[in-house]
Amino acid sequence: MPQSSSAKKHGTDQPDISGPTPKSQRTKMVKSSDDSEKKNLAKKLKELEISVPIVYGNIAFWLGKKASEYQSHKWTVYIRGTTNEDLSVVVKRVVFQLHSSFNNPTRVVDGPPFELSESGWGEFEIVITLHFHNDVCEKPLHLYHHLKLYPEDDSGPMSTKKPVVVESYDEIVFTEPSEGFFARVQNHPAVVVPRLPTGFTLPPPVPSEDADKRKRGDTKDHTLSQWFSSFSEADELLKLAAARQQVQAHIARLRRQLNLIDGQHQQLKPASDMNAVIQISSSSVTLCFL
Repeated sequence: MPQSSSAKKHGTDQPDISGPTPKSQRTKMVKSSDDSEKKNLAKKLKELEISVPIVYGNIAFWLGKKASEYQSHKWTVYIRGTTNEDLSVVVKRVVFQLHSSFNNPTRVVDGPPFELSESGWGEFEIVITLHFHNDVCEKPLHLYHHLKLYPEDDSGPMSTKKPVVVESYDEIVFTEPSEGFFARVQNHPAVVVPRLPTGFTLPPPVPSEDADKRKRGDTKDHTLSQWFSSFSEADELLKLAAARQQVQAHIARLRRQLNLIDGQHQQLKPASDMNAVIQISSSSVTLCFL
């Protein structure tokens, strides 16, 4: 459904959706307070964590000559694994909350790939709510993504061939996973599992789903995968190292500037002292030179 004129290009009011929000690059999912009162059907693995790296964002294509006042872009918002693997081993469904001007703004995606395609002209915040399988976590996770249609550099011409891509990286951490959950994902490429203590054994892994279903959730062959960003720990470490070098260089430059200013101040100080002595001495008609 086309986006109506009530949507603004640079954001708009959204319904207040409460719940956990992601922290910077690492979101830890913990159990609700009333979970301790419930009897767990499966034994929990104490002091262990399971991490699921995710990427969420959007890709927007300008329609060019086909663009109209309210239909300027075709876009897709999504959540995927960092290596484009199927996330349905952890995620049961994803709800995308669009701007209220869309027909049926609450869109539910019950299976992978977890994405939604639409068209419109305005930019706004999309709430992406992840619902997990029962043995993973009972609480949903809310992510917030600002739909981006226009490039940052407005001076350059827009292209129908090169889309605008905006993605964010995060890690969802599940504490004290059940043995069943651990066994089910221990060999899955989208999930990072810790090494078990020596001598600890798990039940045999749950048989994997059929190949056709797994293929639908695997985004490695996605039609938009060529535009996906690459995220890895090595890349993040390189970025952090580069940022640290820039900060250190900036600190060194500021120190040199401060030393230069201090040196100039020291050179001006004797002349100021001499003038003061001369002025004071002249008032008593006696010159005193230091």
